[in-house]
Amino acid sequence: MKLLCISNGHGEDAIALPVLQELRKLSPAIEIIALPIVGVGKAYSSNGFSIASKVQVMPSGGFLNQDNRQLVRDLQGGLVGLTIDQIRTARGWAQAGGKILAVGDIVPLLFAWLSGAEYAFIGTAKSEYYIRDRHGQVLPSQLNSIEVKTGSYYLPWERWLLSRSRCKAVFARDKLTAEILRRWQIPTFDLGNPMTDGVASAIAPVFYRPHSAQLELARPLIVTLLPGSRPPEAYANWRCILIAVNSLILAFKQREIVCLAAIVPTLDLEILGGILCDLGWERVVRIDRDLTDAIAAPGTIYYRRDQIAIAISTQAYAQFMQQGDCAIAMAGTATEQFIGLGKPAFIIPGAGPQFTPAFAEAQTRLLGESVILVPQPKDVGLEIWQLLQQPDRLQSIAENGLLRMGTPGAARRIAKCLIDVMS
Repeated sequence: MKLLCISNGHGEDAIALPVLQELRKLSPAIEIIALPIVGVGKAYSSNGFSIASKVQVMPSGGFLNQDNRQLVRDLQGGLVGLTIDQIRTARGWAQAGGKILAVGDIVPLLFAWLSGAEYAFIGTAKSEYYIRDRHGQVLPSQLNSIEVKTGSYYLPWERWLLSRSRCKAVFARDKLTAEILRRWQIPTFDLGNPMTDGVASAIAPVFYRPHSAQLELARPLIVTLLPGSRPPEAYANWRCILIAVNSLILAFKQREIVCLAAIVPTLDLEILGGILCDLGWERVVRIDRDLTDAIAAPGTIYYRRDQIAIAISTQAYAQFMQQGDCAIAMAGTATEQFIGLGKPAFIIPGAGPQFTPAFAEAQTRLLGESVILVPQPKDVGLEIWQLLQQPDRLQSIAENGLLRMGTPGAARRIAKCLIDVMS
């Protein structure tokens, strides 16, 4: 089998990667090539997968749906020519007998349909939780939405693409979405969400042990920081997150705090460190010996201010996600991965183009009680302190994370299914 994987963004590339890796393990004879239609596809190329077409970073970073003004900049930056070239690549792949795995939203799905090939789809962007609660009931705020009126968060034209005879499998991101899509005879599978596979941990969240109040005070509070993946927005998010970190000083006067900044390779640690220094943080060689050993990773940089230490690394993403008790986040995929570990994330709306107030509000619907929207960064510390006083709510958050994001191992399950339906 020849498989072309089309995806549209850093997060989508990261979701597709473990599926492709499992396909390679299960069937080494499969020829796999990637076609990232947003960005340069570093997740693929750095893991040994060839890129099928030319790649180019657009000014919008792929967030055309967040700000219409970005479309003009992308058009000026060569979007039309790039898109035509990518569609030609997909059609050429189909004419050579190849098949397609589309990962993301309607854009790679449309590319797959236009190619003329048989295709499968991993839907990362859409979930019925945007319009329904955990029991499947429509949210009051969404009663008049077009999605509710047409019966699904997948709109009619999207369902049309998913119901074509050439579409062999649709992998929904959660059980509720799979149940709704099956109403239209769409070949939908509920095999879990591969988004969490790369950060899955066997360590249970520490908040939920017996006598947790006494145990918690005996160790540092560990907070994961997630500023997003696309510059320059991520640098603006970082400044906002640092205001939230400062609020921890007042909320936890008697407690050591360690912040772990899980940074993707697209960001520059020197720029992030420069912002820290501008705001009064001091770069140090190490923090407490025991803590440094626990969070050591190649290239980690440490900073300190009052009773708070910050560790920054681009090589400890999964480790920093696993070790955090909670997160301060202004990110899409990373926030979802974090709450899939059963832990709460405190999100702050930014200026965009991605993490706008509208995006943050939608994320609260998608992820439910696992994300706490805090309009002002200066209030985050108090919100975290208040949540830690509510063990029943924390337990509910742990259960909600599993419900919304599924159990680990989805990538292998999806890979096995792809081999069955596409061979």
